[in-house]
Amino acid sequence: MAKPTYEIYALKYAGPFIRPAPMVYWFHDMDKKIQINYYIFAICGEGETIIVDCGCAPELARERDLTGYVNPGEVLKRIDIVAEEVKHLVVTHIHFDHISGVELFPNATIFVQEKEFNFWMHNPIAKRAPFLHVTDPVGNRYLAELEGSKRLQLIEGDQEIFPGIELLLCPGHTIGLQTVAVNTEKGVAVIGSDAAHIFASYRTDIPSAIITDMVAWMSSYDKIREKASSIGQIFPGHDIALTDHYPKVAEDVSRLV
Repeated sequence: MAKPTYEIYALKYAGPFIRPAPMVYWFHDMDKKIQINYYIFAICGEGETIIVDCGCAPELARERDLTGYVNPGEVLKRIDIVAEEVKHLVVTHIHFDHISGVELFPNATIFVQEKEFNFWMHNPIAKRAPFLHVTDPVGNRYLAELEGSKRLQLIEGDQEIFPGIELLLCPGHTIGLQTVAVNTEKGVAVIGSDAAHIFASYRTDIPSAIITDMVAWMSSYDKIREKASSIGQIFPGHDIALTDHYPKVAEDVSRLV
C-alpha cells in the first residue's frame, strides 16, 4: 500500500538577522556576514496537520528584541491553522527559538527525543552558561511539567509517528536533535531544523558553530542524506532561501513541497 503524501510549509516568524558567517558556517567566511530568519514548519495532508517547532513566545521575543517578530500563532492563521487547535507538535530541539512558544499550542501532543528532554530537564550541565544562553527557562519549565502526561511523547531514536512521517534522531547541534522525514509527491523530504542553519551545510559537511558533538553531527548528515530522495529535498532551519526561493502562499509563508 502506497504511503500518503504531504505538503510542507515554511513559516517565517522573525528576521532577517545579520550574523557573522562563521556562526552559521563553522570557521568559514570569517570576514563575512550572513542573513538568517527564524521559522516554524507545517506538514499538511491526509486530514492531518503537524507543526514542527514552536517558535518564540511574545514575552521572550520582546526580551531578546527579535527583529521582524510576529507571534507564530498569527503566522499560522495566514494558512488557516489555529495554534490552539493543533493536535500534533514536533519539537526538534530545546533551543529558545524552537521551544519558547510551546504554550501557544495548549492542546497538542508534543513529540521530543527522550535524550534531548532528559538533558535539558535533568542534567545539571544544561544549567551551565553556554547552554543557558541558547534555551528558554520558561518554555523548559512548561515542557518539564508535562513529564508523565499523555501530552508528552518521548521518542527513542528513529520512529514513524504517522504513515509517511518519521522522526530521525540526528545529534550534533544538540544532544538529541531530531529531524522529520516526510513522504511528498516529490519523494522523501527532510525538515532538517538546525542540523544545518543553511542549505550549503548539507552539501559541504560544514555545520553551524553551535556544536555539542561534531562526530555525531557528521553521522547525522550521512543519515539525513541517505533518507532524503535528493539533497534538494533537505530543508535547513534558518536559510533565507526558504522564503525567497519557494512559492509564496501567504505573507512570510512558502510552500517547500
